[in-house]
Amino acid sequence: MIKLKVSAIILSPLLLLTVGATQSTNPGQRLTPPEINSMTPTGAGAGTSGVGGIQTRVLKGDPNKPGLYTIQLTVPANTKIEAHAHPDDRVATVVSGTWQIGYGTAFDEKKLKALVPGSFYTEPPSVAHFARTGNTAVMIQITGYGPTGTTYVTGGQEK
Repeated sequence: MIKLKVSAIILSPLLLLTVGATQSTNPGQRLTPPEINSMTPTGAGAGTSGVGGIQTRVLKGDPNKPGLYTIQLTVPANTKIEAHAHPDDRVATVVSGTWQIGYGTAFDEKKLKALVPGSFYTEPPSVAHFARTGNTAVMIQITGYGPTGTTYVTGGQEK
């Protein structure tokens, strides 16, 4: 009886690791820009500010579910995004255009920093930030650990 219990204790974790590894349907992903561009974008979805005109492509995972995700956003020219926050810890890279972003509970032009392609920034959990684009559209890629969401701040108060 003791041998059976010891065997179960040793084999159970191995069985869980094996089952988990076999459930991974996409162990690796490689996408070129043309392959990403061929993906049909949706409107402003989970993990975005929700502002109209934003196009979203989900590159990995599902921002609505627990787990790692990456989204690519194309934000139209002359777009202003008011102060908002997301519950998850996020990192982002500017792919094209000049993205102007600042931190704070209200949109403040003086706090904006212009980020050109190749720039990196963070969106810490529940830290309010705001952004805008100039005369050209901006593309950014954001990676976070979902589920994500968006909470707008108005006059220092959450909506």
